[in-house]
Amino acid sequence: MNYRTIMEKSIDYIESNIKENLTAEMIAKFSGYSLYHFGRIFLAYYGMPVMEYVLKRRLSLAIHDIINGAKVLDTALLYGFETASGFSKAFRRHYQCSPKSFQKGMILELSDIKKKNHSLSKEQLLKDMRIEKREPFLVVGYSAKGEKRVGMTTKDVSALWNNAPLDDHLNFLYDKLDPPKHGEVGVFQQREDGAYYVLGVVVDDYNKVSPDMECIEIPESTYAVFTTAQTSGQSNPDAFVAIINATWRGIFDEWIEDSEFEYDTEKLDFEYYDERCHSLIDPVMEIWIPVKKRTLKNSENERK
Repeated sequence: MNYRTIMEKSIDYIESNIKENLTAEMIAKFSGYSLYHFGRIFLAYYGMPVMEYVLKRRLSLAIHDIINGAKVLDTALLYGFETASGFSKAFRRHYQCSPKSFQKGMILELSDIKKKNHSLSKEQLLKDMRIEKREPFLVVGYSAKGEKRVGMTTKDVSALWNNAPLDDHLNFLYDKLDPPKHGEVGVFQQREDGAYYVLGVVVDDYNKVSPDMECIEIPESTYAVFTTAQTSGQSNPDAFVAIINATWRGIFDEWIEDSEFEYDTEKLDFEYYDERCHSLIDPVMEIWIPVKKRTLKNSENERK
């Protein structure tokens, strides 16, 4: 069974249980993957953390019912909101408008989500792809919780260097830790209370780390390294982060299914931003995917 089929089945599972008390752990267990691995694949495919998607679907279905004559309170309770005011607050926080404004044609449907997400072709991915073995290294940084921002998508998770508060944190990291090399590492983590993205720098040790910082040890691994395509010679942050999103999707959608490698679920993937991503023109960054040689047994299982 391939990633595309698994993601489609996970969406069907969510849709079938949308009125139940769903958790990320339940959905990941249904998919057959660990919480971390499922969270990363889901984010790459659909552009948002899985529980962000569940909330969006509940809000979307609720407002759809209201438009068709259902009472606000009854609909809010049906989709897991304790009160009508709680539903309205969640709606405003998530869509930055009231349910009434949303009634004017802004209903978010599953088909719309799929249409808005695209992936790079295998040819585009292979253009600058390389296989590289890397020794273990240490990352120290700060984390941002995905759910705290409206409509959190892969582009928001990936391009946190473009977010002012975290940019301030990075300046502080460079000043305090004095890392041996310039460059930021981004690591996605699916935790019990939501999806997080840790953005930090590579250090030799933890001697200068303060209590408010997060420490991650990236284990030794063999990686498939992908470099994002350039953005047509324009200074356009939105285009850059859209390409990051498309590259993530392409890795799972176009490359890994037919590759001689498979995703090593016991390791960590990460993003790497160096001076090239800070350029005003044609910025690029790298996505590092932990891989291992595909065995005949695993290949046969994925085809079933």
